[in-house]
Amino acid sequence: MPEDYFGEHIAARYDEWDAASFAPAVVDPIVDFLAALADDGPALELGVGTGRIALPLARRGVRVHGIDLSAAMVARLQAKPGAEDVAVTVGDFATTRVEGEFSLAYLLINTIMNLTSQDEQVACFANVAAHLRPGGCFVVEVGVPELRRLPPGETVRAFDVSPERLGFDEYDVAAQGLVSHHYRTVEGELDVVSVPFRYVWPSELDLMARLAEMTLRERWGGWAREPFDGESRMHVSVWEKPAGSA
Repeated sequence: MPEDYFGEHIAARYDEWDAASFAPAVVDPIVDFLAALADDGPALELGVGTGRIALPLARRGVRVHGIDLSAAMVARLQAKPGAEDVAVTVGDFATTRVEGEFSLAYLLINTIMNLTSQDEQVACFANVAAHLRPGGCFVVEVGVPELRRLPPGETVRAFDVSPERLGFDEYDVAAQGLVSHHYRTVEGELDVVSVPFRYVWPSELDLMARLAEMTLRERWGGWAREPFDGESRMHVSVWEKPAGSA
């Protein structure tokens, strides 16, 4: 079982620390995109967290089942209004199976990188394919690795320097890994959170999808279907399970 980096310490503050991503201007386009793909079928959210997307998607009439490794994050979700409409299983989303077939599975906000080995990421695609009904779709939102923004010889890049937080990504280019360091003041004391990730390229994700017998349907530079190009800093990719597959 992977290590849970989102225990009580983070879960208790997650919605506050990540408040900008809960704003309707951020959430609504995501929910619109996913609801259209679900097309009245059930959806599976990997890394459901505190319900940022699952709850508003359920309010749109989509039946949502979430998987998350962190019992503490799930407890926050289950304390919110509407939580009774979101089924949740605690477990590793790369391998945990739940009952039923889904028309949509999705994995958002860089969460694919929480799987810190290529084997785990490949297993995740296979697990999703096993859950999808023929013609179902898998959506991943993830950043494009920003290696070209590293000065020559440097391994650390600041991603947030603000009164609320100092954030630095520490890259291990040889291992295709990074550790994201977050420094905040909590109750008058310095709070440090460091979480490991494995960054992954769009073409590598496409190969993982092919191994799981899924094909790329579309790729965008954002939830408003902005074009994806060499300047895009993130992508929203959709792979499809063939309609004739078992």
